[in-house]
Amino acid sequence: MSQLRLALAQVDSTVGDLAGNARIVREWSATARDAGAHVVAFPEMHLTGYPVEDLALRTSFVDASRAALEELAVDLADDGLGDLAVVVGYLDRLDPAERNVAERPTLFVPKGAPQNCAAVIHQGGVVTRYAKHHLPNYGVFDEFRIFTPGRDLTLVRLHGVDIAIVICEDIWQDGGPVALTRRAGAELLLVLNGSPYERDKVDVRRTLATRRAAEAGCPLAYVNMVAGQDDLVFDGDSIVVAPDGTVLARGPRFEEALVVVDLDLPPDAAHVDPPTVEGVRHVVLSERPVPPYPPRPGVVGEPLETCEEVYRAVVLGLRDYVRKNGFRSVVLGLSGGIDSTLVATVACDAIGPENVVGVSMPSTYSSHHSLDDAADLAKRTGLDYRIVPIAPMVQPFLDALGLTAVAEENLQARVRGVILMGISNQEGLLVLTTGNKSELAVGYSTIYGDSVGGFNPVKDVPKTLVWELARWRNADAERHGEVPPIPENSITKAPSAELRPGQTDQDTLPPYPLLDALLERYVEQAHGRSELLADGFAPEVVDSVVTMVDRAEWKRRQSAPGPKTSPVAFGRDRRLPITSRWREHASGEMGHAGDERLQARESPGSPREELR
Repeated sequence: MSQLRLALAQVDSTVGDLAGNARIVREWSATARDAGAHVVAFPEMHLTGYPVEDLALRTSFVDASRAALEELAVDLADDGLGDLAVVVGYLDRLDPAERNVAERPTLFVPKGAPQNCAAVIHQGGVVTRYAKHHLPNYGVFDEFRIFTPGRDLTLVRLHGVDIAIVICEDIWQDGGPVALTRRAGAELLLVLNGSPYERDKVDVRRTLATRRAAEAGCPLAYVNMVAGQDDLVFDGDSIVVAPDGTVLARGPRFEEALVVVDLDLPPDAAHVDPPTVEGVRHVVLSERPVPPYPPRPGVVGEPLETCEEVYRAVVLGLRDYVRKNGFRSVVLGLSGGIDSTLVATVACDAIGPENVVGVSMPSTYSSHHSLDDAADLAKRTGLDYRIVPIAPMVQPFLDALGLTAVAEENLQARVRGVILMGISNQEGLLVLTTGNKSELAVGYSTIYGDSVGGFNPVKDVPKTLVWELARWRNADAERHGEVPPIPENSITKAPSAELRPGQTDQDTLPPYPLLDALLERYVEQAHGRSELLADGFAPEVVDSVVTMVDRAEWKRRQSAPGPKTSPVAFGRDRRLPITSRWREHASGEMGHAGDERLQARESPGSPREELR
């Protein structure tokens, strides 16, 4: 049997911080060496951060990535880590001198022919590289427009063990490098990943890894990054799977970790000489097997329930957005409602309550419990709580402009937005907006009012899930002997914008359980009207909700970024035109709505809500 100790470094990189990301490689490589590892792998494009989007098209950025890789190789040797094989993702460009050139003359090649690559560093040099074959062009991915695909599989022999290296999407597509891995007789398939989080993706990953390990005929090691990057969250969950489906090791979720596992690999009878398989580049680092040693079992992390994984995702997304964009503190409006209460709690968990400012901005229509619940939250969490009444600011606008009804309601929300932005400008705080996915879907917000802000932690969290997260967070606090941060009244009271006397959300919207069920099918599953009716929804509810969703596209385009948690999030995942007369008719047929106007303003009857 051949032995090899593998380390998977699921770490947090920052886009564009090549020096900082290289420093992470050096630090975690030293940790891997101290753990006795023979090879350590880092995630997809770790050196540049991921995704780099159109930075890949800048020659200067590609050059900087290549230079940083060469410098990293030297630094690792200077650190005494030359014997350790280090596999790291980075940005490179197509090299016409290599076989790794697609031979399709009609293939689209982006400016500069950049490539999503993995490099193998050993003994102070970059000994070989691999360019990603399959470039995803769906959902949040648009790699086909910025990268040039590779062609050959890279196989590295280390201590007599042949390791095949591929990148993320290469195992999500049938055939390709996985098929080559088996033909080349590889004993380990190493996969570098930048796989974004979405709910219930864990089982999908394990199933995929198990299937590909069986197809490759060898263990599969899958290393994934842990990071928040704009509206994406990467959750780690690195995994090592044997060909028979046994999970040998699995990393934790939403935290950096070094996953170490010992592999006992059967000897390959065709090992005497490097295999000569068409389309395989083979590099020999060392032939001599490592001396036998007692293996240690890999650690298999415990799965998380849905509420915990979503909560940890939004915490990580907010923490990294604040940290990586140079902020120290955040500010948000507090009304005592469930959305702002949950966002404030997330912020306290992400960056500490001493860095969270919550501003209560009562109006003429605000209830006493709104102030009481907001104050209770502040007491429970320890955040910086302030009260700024808006009536003295609203009244001069009403007197000067004569605003009434909907215009008066929107004015209150916009005055609150001005207050938050003023505090942001004065004190250098990031404004958090608090509208959930259900509200975002149907346009239940005031543009430049409660929608104002730089980041929205619950942008992709439906209203019903907001309540579930609040209950989970309180229960988690009780399990740890802590004070539940969220007042019970904020969870149980009827949601209301409080922009007019006695107002509740359900004056305008269907009950949230019904609304969220319909939105899941219309937004995430792209069901049309006939399908929604077949799903059991009433025609009047379908027509009302679909109309609101379609007319709110212009608002969503101007909304703050927030972490993706669902299979289809607004923004990267779902892209629809603002100007369109294509509507779902009550007859169930698709057609033009010739009498509908572009919703360039908030017309009477469209919903709105205050900061809360």
